[in-house]
Amino acid sequence: MSEFVVRLRRPHERQRNFVDCDAKRIIVRAGRRSGKTVGAGLVAAKAFLAGKRVLYATPTSVQIEKFWFEVCRAFAEPVDAGVLVKNETRHSIEVAGTERHLRAKTAWNADTLRGDYADLLILDEFQLMNEDAWQLVGAPMLLDNDGDVIFFYTPPSIAGSGGSKARDPRHTAKMFKAAENDTSGRWAHFHFTSFDNPHISEQALEDIAQDMTDIGFRQEIKAEDLEDAPGALWKRQWIKDNRVSVAPDLCRIVVGVDPSGSATGDPCGIVAAGIDYQRLPGFYPLEDRSIQASSNEWAVVAVELYYDLEADLVVAEANFGGDMVETVIHSVDPNVPVKLVHASRGKRVRAEPVSVIYQRGRGHHVGKLSMLEDEMCQWQPSDKRSPNRLDALVWCATELLFGPQIYVG
Repeated sequence: MSEFVVRLRRPHERQRNFVDCDAKRIIVRAGRRSGKTVGAGLVAAKAFLAGKRVLYATPTSVQIEKFWFEVCRAFAEPVDAGVLVKNETRHSIEVAGTERHLRAKTAWNADTLRGDYADLLILDEFQLMNEDAWQLVGAPMLLDNDGDVIFFYTPPSIAGSGGSKARDPRHTAKMFKAAENDTSGRWAHFHFTSFDNPHISEQALEDIAQDMTDIGFRQEIKAEDLEDAPGALWKRQWIKDNRVSVAPDLCRIVVGVDPSGSATGDPCGIVAAGIDYQRLPGFYPLEDRSIQASSNEWAVVAVELYYDLEADLVVAEANFGGDMVETVIHSVDPNVPVKLVHASRGKRVRAEPVSVIYQRGRGHHVGKLSMLEDEMCQWQPSDKRSPNRLDALVWCATELLFGPQIYVG
């Protein structure tokens, strides 16, 4: 290819940092329109020119388009001359007669990556992928040649979690933090914002702040990993400071159920908690088995949790489904006592007394309940998205700590 021009863009300063990095594992946290995908194209092109087999993956075909445009632009001349073979259907460019190629694939389903191998794997918008895309599929495909990987992500918000396949919405944030703490030299981490892209008007970025929520601007534009959202009713430190490894003997346990009222596929909140009268008003969340499933499926999960913990009661919100909620639980087991509650007040009003319990050091999570805790510390009362795990927790606390006076059942 030395006879032909390969047209690589000149990286801006923050792109150059990771484009020129030779660490085995690289993670890049970047704001929207900051140039991360263009940077990914530069990394891929350089690796391909160096003789490596490159695989780029992102959740959806729409997200492939920018990367594929950059790659096709770079290699247009050798492709037109027939030195390289381009396949638009497969989104691949290869050296004919060899296994050396550069390919882009979707990874909304982690299994779509199976059957391939790479010297360099690039996982873009990794925050939206199921963790298996790396842990079970991506990592093994690097074994042949002790390959490298680069992760790109923009911090996800609870409001946008419906567009994610991740089991843990903060798995990328946790990976970034682990990379920050790595002392082996195997990992490198980079952070840059939309403001670091010199091709974007700074005035436009300032103006768009007027159109976004504060947390959205900080996550999407400034690329901040926020443990606690501004305005959230819980702080992660309250939970960490009062976490216990084992629950005491509990005198009462309830299972809270909050069916999804959304058509976007939100999970049904299923949370169990207990109370110990000797340590009143201590409150012990025990398990979070929230699940995105049909009503029959989540009812089975709720009933299993009821029996696993020898609970006293299932408290279920009836705003979405009414008596159907009780009916579907009793279709699984008619012996499970069910109390239907109706949300007659806003989420903030219902949640604030429970957050005060945590603020006073009396909320004791038994072990880590990561996804529940993320929702507690990321949800803001102004959010439109329903926090089903949090709602289920609040119904538990309402029943155990405050009695029937703050809801209409």
